[in-house]
Amino acid sequence: MKDHESALQKAVVAALKADAAVSALIGGRVFARPPEGAACPYLALGRCESRPLTADGGGVEQRLTLTGVSRFLGAEEAKAMAAAVRACLHEAVLEADGVRTATLRATFADVFGASDGRRTYAVVRLRAVTEEVASG
Repeated sequence: MKDHESALQKAVVAALKADAAVSALIGGRVFARPPEGAACPYLALGRCESRPLTADGGGVEQRLTLTGVSRFLGAEEAKAMAAAVRACLHEAVLEADGVRTATLRATFADVFGASDGRRTYAVVRLRAVTEEVASG
């Protein structure tokens, strides 16, 4: 069985970096783990939950959390990041490393300020069902 989790994350990062609207907002700053002192705004991959499906052909159901970080005064930039991520990924067909999305949906978005007032976060949760692509 292929590594569905890593393949989905790789495909999501590639799609976000290739999307003009997302790039206009964050300039390609999409990280699995943000480097120390990363320039804002940026998107970071977060929690990934997965479970195998027992239907014909198998597959894996996954839930992936993306977090946008903004230092813009106000919530506008964070809201724009959430909207751009949703527009880019909702119902997209992505493929990487022999795994593709059978379904991909943005199921949740939340924009909120940090308690210190210096950052605003945009959290987007995705639900995907991935399947292996037949080789040959």
